[in-house]
Amino acid sequence: MNNTPPSFAPREKDKKTLINESIVRFCDEVRCIGSDGHQFGVISSRQALQLAYDQSLELVMISPEANPPVAKIMDFGKYKYEQEKRAKEAKKKQKLVEVKEIKLTAKIAQNDLGYKIRHALEFLDEGKHVKFRVFLKGREMANPSVGFDVLKSVLQMVQDAAVIEKEPFLEGRFVSMHAVPKKK
Repeated sequence: MNNTPPSFAPREKDKKTLINESIVRFCDEVRCIGSDGHQFGVISSRQALQLAYDQSLELVMISPEANPPVAKIMDFGKYKYEQEKRAKEAKKKQKLVEVKEIKLTAKIAQNDLGYKIRHALEFLDEGKHVKFRVFLKGREMANPSVGFDVLKSVLQMVQDAAVIEKEPFLEGRFVSMHAVPKKK
C-alpha cells in the first residue's frame, strides 16, 4: 500500500461534514463503506483514509453519532452537489403563503367596507391569507368593542369564502383577525 496521499489536498469546505484528516482527529475507528457500497466493516480511521486515497477519493463522515461512526469513501464534490440539488428541490416544493392586510377603521362607512371586502374576497380566491386590522383612534381605545363589532360584520361578509384562523383579538391600537381561504 502506498502511504503517501494523492496530489490533491484534503478538502474541508463544508464545516458540518467531517472529511479526510478531520475524521482521523475525530475518532480512531470507523465503519467504512466503499464508493460502490461494499462494506469494509469496522476499521481504523487511518486505514479507511488510506483506502480512500488509493481510489483517489475522499473519506466522508456520514453518521458521526453512530457507534462506531460511519464513514463512506466517495467524491465529496459530487456529494455536496447532490445535497444542494436535493435542498433546491425541497425548496421548490415548499408553498409560500402570502398574507394580505386589510386596514379598517372603527367608523368605516358601509360602502367603504363593501369595497374592502370585495378586495379581500379576491385575495381569498387567489389562495392568499387575509389579515383584517381595525385601527382604534383616540377615545376608541377606551372602548375596543367597536373594533370587535366591525370585525363581526366583516366575518359575516366573508364567511362563505373564508375560515377564521384567529378570532378577533386586541394588539396595541389594533383589533385583528386572520382569515384563510376555505378548502375547495
